Amino acid sequence: MSEVPLARRALAELVGTGTLVTVVVGSGIAATRLSPTDVGLQLLQNSTTTALALVVLIAVLGPVSGAHLNPAVTLVLAATGEWRARTADVLAYVAAQVLGAVGGTVLAHLMFDLPAVQLSSTVRTGPPLWLAEVVATAGLVVVILGLLRSHRQTWVPAAVGCYIGAAYWFTASTSFANPAVTIGRAFTDTFAGIAVASVAPFVVAQLVGAAVGAVLVTVLHGRPVAVPGQDVAREHVPGPPEGAVDAPVPDRGRRINLDA
Repeated sequence: MSEVPLARRALAELVGTGTLVTVVVGSGIAATRLSPTDVGLQLLQNSTTTALALVVLIAVLGPVSGAHLNPAVTLVLAATGEWRARTADVLAYVAAQVLGAVGGTVLAHLMFDLPAVQLSSTVRTGPPLWLAEVVATAGLVVVILGLLRSHRQTWVPAAVGCYIGAAYWFTASTSFANPAVTIGRAFTDTFAGIAVASVAPFVVAQLVGAAVGAVLVTVLHGRPVAVPGQDVAREHVPGPPEGAVDAPVPDRGRRINLDA
């Protein structure tokens, strides 16, 4: 697959992250209006909509930018070598994701006849919630990297959507697991909002979780191994038994270009 220009990839990240936040915020607003007295039903509506949207966004935008839609994912893919990116690529992706997230909140507000920006008053803080964000983000990274390193990248859209849909319910924080989305949700005083003062600790916890997830994947799957003619081989190749003759690593033609 040919190289997609950075401008197009960054635009895909902006549009994708913006759409994701529009879905999160918009479905939260709709849920509170449709089911005003049942918080559990509101969360079910919000989580289901978000999970389904993630599957679609990753499937559609993956061929353009890799559909990271998440600074934590971008940083982990670059740091582990899964995505051979320049510093300019990483910065452009993260900037596009954050701008898209804020724009997504504004779009959701306008569609539901609310002021374009409302700073959230919903405080989300404390060790249990921070731990939940570490767990949620670590799990997300394990899902993505685990599938890439086991040559099952076609499963990523569905797996990520299913994981986030489930993590809404098994984490105390309802699984933000995304620094850009967290920032974007600070600009809505609705169901999905998070107070500005709560954002920084959440983002730190998410980055810690991303690092934990990357380490866990390396333990489980090994490191990516470079193979001539490929960017990165997504498999762990163990060393030969003592006294054995080294055999060449077969080129199975499996190549993942997350940068295209």
